[in-house]
Amino acid sequence: MKQLESIEQYNELVQNENVIMMFSADWCGDCRYIEPELPEIEKAFPEYTFVHVDRDKFIEICQEHGIMGIPSFLAYKDGKEAGRFVSKDRKTKEEITSFIEGLSA
Repeated sequence: MKQLESIEQYNELVQNENVIMMFSADWCGDCRYIEPELPEIEKAFPEYTFVHVDRDKFIEICQEHGIMGIPSFLAYKDGKEAGRFVSKDRKTKEEITSFIEGLSA
């Protein structure tokens, strides 16, 4: 999974790629819980670029997009937000997979 390096990179990715942004933080236990599943989820959806967004480094992006809880996911297709899975709750592999599958509907 790519690591977000800058706000400019964020804007470039959402405009030019089908991308799923995963908002997380090092101290987030629920984020660590899902981490082992992420490579398999990424592999199942090669049409998307997956990007890890460190909530603490990019708090302004979180505020701008209403990301209050983590882990949370924002999906972009064709330069527009295609879906969001945003809450403070722990997420399962099945919930994340279902969210991504629902994007193509």
